[in-house]
Amino acid sequence: MKYTRFSKNDKLDYNLVFVYEDKLSGVNKSIGCSKALKDIKKAVSQKLICGKLGSMEMIVSTMYDSNYFLIGLGKKSELTIQKFEKYLSSVIKKINKYDIGKISLDLSDITIKNYDVLKGSIIEFEKSNYNFKNNSINHLKECFIKVPNNITKKAFDDTKRISLAIAHGLNTARKLGDTPPNICNPTFLARESKKLEKLHKNLKVEVLDEKQMRALKMGSLLSVSQGSTQPAKLVIIKYTPLKNKQPIVLVGKGITFDTGGISLKPSPSMDEMKYDMSGAGSVVGTMQACAEMNLKNNVIGILACAENMPSGVATRPGDVVKSMSGITIEILNTDAEGRLVLCDALTFSKKYKPKYILDMATLTGACLVGLGKYPSGLFSNNSTLTQKIKKSADVTGDRVWELPLYSDYFDELKTNFADIQNIGGRYGGAITAAAFLANFTKDEKWAHLDIAGTAWESGNDKGSTGRPVKLLTDFVMTNK
Repeated sequence: MKYTRFSKNDKLDYNLVFVYEDKLSGVNKSIGCSKALKDIKKAVSQKLICGKLGSMEMIVSTMYDSNYFLIGLGKKSELTIQKFEKYLSSVIKKINKYDIGKISLDLSDITIKNYDVLKGSIIEFEKSNYNFKNNSINHLKECFIKVPNNITKKAFDDTKRISLAIAHGLNTARKLGDTPPNICNPTFLARESKKLEKLHKNLKVEVLDEKQMRALKMGSLLSVSQGSTQPAKLVIIKYTPLKNKQPIVLVGKGITFDTGGISLKPSPSMDEMKYDMSGAGSVVGTMQACAEMNLKNNVIGILACAENMPSGVATRPGDVVKSMSGITIEILNTDAEGRLVLCDALTFSKKYKPKYILDMATLTGACLVGLGKYPSGLFSNNSTLTQKIKKSADVTGDRVWELPLYSDYFDELKTNFADIQNIGGRYGGAITAAAFLANFTKDEKWAHLDIAGTAWESGNDKGSTGRPVKLLTDFVMTNK
């Protein structure tokens, strides 16, 4: 889709205009056609246009120069990123029911603290282009965007370029997440990552097989894949345009399907366990975005990919394995497998002498129980890194909520039979999972994002969200 800066000479049949419930008079600034304005003012006086959150009125007439979709955003002081993006997305879906090729979007009166409305809007339009079945659902071909006069042409063009790169990466993550698990296995993820290398010459991709992982003594990661006929893969995606600069390392959990192993999950909604590779998918999407926008920073993505299946050779509860770090682990629950693949990937990532390590994982149902579907859980051993992640979450709307890592939680991982066990007690499961990972990152500035509640939607809107690609891209862009 093409995005063009709106000029006063542009005449379009359809225009998107946002209105506030408590600032209805502001619609005057957005309506250029005097005839249309007269009728819209009349509709406002008759309370046919209310500006209430989520409302949508359409002023249509062949007598007018243009037709207007008036989108209600509620009270101006209460507008948030989430509300704006939700209702912009909603109106895009409605517009796609009409055969409209071009439209204007008025952003001149939309201000949300620290949020780039232009960038967010372009990303929302591009998200609407995605459909897993590749059906044509978007008739729009061009959007003319009205922005404040103080935004220069260069600033507009730069924002457009960056926004498209982020949106493309986000949609890649969604596509990987939505791919059925009989197709999206560890080998598939590795192959899709290698495709990026052909599309972007500034990316280098390396894939380690199980033989190479055994040589590296990744006993924890390999314990997860041993019950499956699908071999595990460790994928390394390098984007390093700068010499002698510490990289940011992004580590993603890539469990392409999670049955729970011998600790078998209940059958309802087990099909959604294809999304257990969403951490890895978000890393692939972020690396693609970095390459597409030619980011001036070094970033390395690591995907820990395996399939967790029950079989006669699968890992049993009570087994003890040795991780790459040398730490021994008693496996009490084979459904707590994400931490087992991540711990070896985190140890491996240290070889790059990273500035920061961030891991993303659909790690625990406990995080979903505790925080719901809205923020991702955030854990870190470094307060400065925590604040940087929170800042990126705030400006992108890809929200996080920090949870503690008190020493008490580490005590729950003690066992008589190994250095640590892979689960804690009944309560605080998201925290004990993060505490487990923290044992492998003691000498690093590290953060963990539990995206179990945010990586996909269920119900009628079932599908991958691509989170936290927006957060990650902002983080790597702003921490050079």
